[in-house]
Amino acid sequence: MTMLRRLLFVLPLLIFAAAAAFFVWGLDPDRDPGEIPSVLIDKPVPEFSLPPIRGSEPGESTSTGLSSADLSGQGITLVNVFASWCMPCRAEHPILTDLRRQEDIRLVGINYKDESEEALAWLDELGNPYDAIGADMEGDAGLEWGVSGVPETFFVDNEGIIRYRHVGPIHETELDDLILPILEELR
Repeated sequence: MTMLRRLLFVLPLLIFAAAAAFFVWGLDPDRDPGEIPSVLIDKPVPEFSLPPIRGSEPGESTSTGLSSADLSGQGITLVNVFASWCMPCRAEHPILTDLRRQEDIRLVGINYKDESEEALAWLDELGNPYDAIGADMEGDAGLEWGVSGVPETFFVDNEGIIRYRHVGPIHETELDDLILPILEELR
């Protein structure tokens, strides 16, 4: 009986210690969320077709949607999954804008589970660096791409093959050490 009481006393402490260790591991700043494996690396982009973001007023829409056919034969394309409700997307946006301009790359967007009016207002406020944007209102294309959260950015080569997946926002500090070398390697 005494042994059972000790076990009942220690068990919650063990559960708490395991949960605390999991949270510390999750908050480790040295942990790279981009290391989440993707089965899509070195595979063709998934089949999808998305309409443009449509506004309620005439002329309030992005000009083109986005489909898998748009991602081959176009050189290196960065496919950025974003949403207006995503704060890290807001932080990443000027970096992507500069990257597109300075590296002369093609940047397309998948607007993930976003309200059209909110997405258009966000693009109006921050600028639209995207060559094309598909509205993934239900998140179906995101599922096909294996998106675990926004933002995520995929590097697609000229043959429409996914070569790299970046989970989370692209930070300024990652450009020289990570992003630009990958782009150079793909060219």
